[in-house]
Amino acid sequence: MTAPAKRPIDLPSLAGDVRAGHRAALARAITLIESRRADHQTDARALVQELLPLTGRALRVGITGSPGVGKSTTIDALGIYLIERGHKIAVLAVDPSSARTGGSILGDKTRMARLSAEANAFIRPSPSSGTLGGVAAKTREAMLLCEAAGFDVVLVETVGVGQSETEVCDMTDFFLALMLPGAGDELQGIKKGLVELADMIAINKADGDNIARANQAAGEYRAALHILTPRSAHWQPPVMTYSAATGKGIAELWQAVLDHRAATTPSGEFDARRRAQQVKWMWTLLEDRWKAKLKSDPAIRAKVKQLEAAVADGKITPTLGADQIAEML
Repeated sequence: MTAPAKRPIDLPSLAGDVRAGHRAALARAITLIESRRADHQTDARALVQELLPLTGRALRVGITGSPGVGKSTTIDALGIYLIERGHKIAVLAVDPSSARTGGSILGDKTRMARLSAEANAFIRPSPSSGTLGGVAAKTREAMLLCEAAGFDVVLVETVGVGQSETEVCDMTDFFLALMLPGAGDELQGIKKGLVELADMIAINKADGDNIARANQAAGEYRAALHILTPRSAHWQPPVMTYSAATGKGIAELWQAVLDHRAATTPSGEFDARRRAQQVKWMWTLLEDRWKAKLKSDPAIRAKVKQLEAAVADGKITPTLGADQIAEML
């Protein structure tokens, strides 16, 4: 028995439903852009291009921090705070994929219980699928679709490992680094790059017996920031304490995001960052296409295997092998 033919995707209808803010349609659209099928990828590019005029109006906030720092709890509290003030919130939460099996838990909705029940919130957990830094390969396109659907704040949560900080910083307007109290030990191992990228450092769990330790940690991070050159001439990254569990400090956290936009917009820095991100995105996509061609073209793949063996056996240098692969592309 032959399998039934797959129905073609009705792109105009799907685009219209996304424009109308239908959450089910938005979910289908993101599934489409995450698909690895060649025909789906073609449709996805057409869909994003169709909806592009409706994008760019949301505030994009990246949130990173080590596992256990309370990223999901923070997003839950922040999202509820914003919805109560009339915003529509989209959360793109990237779950780590197993390097061995490729599997992913995708449990973010269970950690954002209040937000997931809100009509004006959309939470999309996506597997990182081995993407550098743990940021889902299609997070940028998903962000544009959420904006086209009318969400005016997009929060991108990273897995908090690897190079995810750089990846998220390159796609968001404001980069928030969450830390835990007890910075005395953590500062020894904190990545200088993370502190340099952050637009703000926020110490979570500043409640109960932790308040004193959180204030101490904030002081140490402020001292660390003072010896680094800020990446913006118009913004000095603040350090604040808050509690996602009690909600204390959530309003001040969001106010800092608004203050950053107000400080960087008049000089053109806000728009310049977005333009630079678009260009970098194009080059990243081009690199992905090159890698995809290496894997999909049988003739190239066979030649690459031969070159890999020659490099591994020491018959040719890695440089010469790379040159020959580049010539094939």
